[in-house]
Amino acid sequence: MILELYYAPTSPYVRKVMICAHELGVADEIVCLDSAAHPVNRDDRIKAFNPLGKVPAARADDGLVLYDSRVICEYLDFRCKGSLFPRDGVARWAALRRQALGDGLMDAALLARYETVARPADARSAAWRDAQLSKVNDALGEMQRDCADISGAFDIGVISYVCALGYLDFRFAELEWRISHPDLGRWYVALAGRRSVEITVPVE
Repeated sequence: MILELYYAPTSPYVRKVMICAHELGVADEIVCLDSAAHPVNRDDRIKAFNPLGKVPAARADDGLVLYDSRVICEYLDFRCKGSLFPRDGVARWAALRRQALGDGLMDAALLARYETVARPADARSAAWRDAQLSKVNDALGEMQRDCADISGAFDIGVISYVCALGYLDFRFAELEWRISHPDLGRWYVALAGRRSVEITVPVE
């Protein structure tokens, strides 16, 4: 065992961790623990690893506790001597910037979803949800401009983009983001058949 991981098959952040684990060849060394992450009704089991009660949260085999996805992914890459986090120069900062953008899109999408599934109907704000989806659209525009500069790399930045776009397919199919961002759609299709991506597609 390399990690115990509080896991949710629908979480794009957990998917980031699992794609990294598959790419590094250690997915079989991760023990996935059942959890019921929720923005309001927090799962006390998760809080044993992460006081925020959010997934992914992990404990390494030496007892080291790790959260969130950015930390867990980098820990796995460091421990496995991988190359998902470029070590030096422009490649490193580009990968980390892409990770920030992908995670930011997921953050906004989750807030939009929570507005309709976690908040009481009489307290929901259409303006709030629309503002979050506006952030999603702006992020998609930047990803489309950026994807032409990604040539063959499969690092943490690319993984974050993949997870963000996959989450939109999973929870926001009505946005039809490929229509307004066709170049990004073609870029995503080219990666969708990669094994680590294919076997981590989110499911209910």
